[in-house]
Amino acid sequence: MPSSSPLRAEVTAKNLKILLVCSSGGHLTQLISLAPWWSEHERHWVTFDTEDAVSKLEGERVTFAHSPTTRNVVNLLRNARLALHLLRRESPDVIVSTGAGAAVPFFWLRRFAGPQARTVYLEVIDRVDSPTLTGRLCRPVTDLFCVQWPEQQRFYRGSVLLGKVW
Repeated sequence: MPSSSPLRAEVTAKNLKILLVCSSGGHLTQLISLAPWWSEHERHWVTFDTEDAVSKLEGERVTFAHSPTTRNVVNLLRNARLALHLLRRESPDVIVSTGAGAAVPFFWLRRFAGPQARTVYLEVIDRVDSPTLTGRLCRPVTDLFCVQWPEQQRFYRGSVLLGKVW
C-alpha cells in the first residue's frame, strides 16, 4: 500500500476510537506489541476471560467474548450478538484483530458501527505454510490486511507486508 493511501492516513490519524479484538494467548500478545500505535487512542478490547488476558489488560476497557469459537455455532451466535451491541455502543473508527475466531462476527457486522468503521487484520506470525481459518473468513471484509512474512502474501492477494511486529 502506498504511504499516501487514504486508508493508511485514516489508521494513523489522531483521536481514533479503536476496537481491538483477539483471542487470548499469542494473538493477544501480538496485538499488545502494537501498543506504540494504539496507546495514543481511545480503545476497547474484546478477548477471552483467561488469566493472561485479565493480567495483561489490567486498567484497559475490556469485554469478554464467548469461547471456544472454533466450529461452535452457539458461541458464534453469542459473539455475533455481542459484536452488534459493542459496535453500536462503541462506534469504533477502526476494528483491529490478530485473530482468532472472535474477530469474525466483528469484521462481518462492522457496518453496524457506522459507515466510518474500517477493519485491519494482522495475520499471526506462526502460520507461514497455510492461511488461518480466521484470516480466510475475515479477508473478504478487511480494508487493510497485513502479514508478517513474505510467504503469507501468496495466500492473501493485496496484503501488506509489515514484517515481524514482536
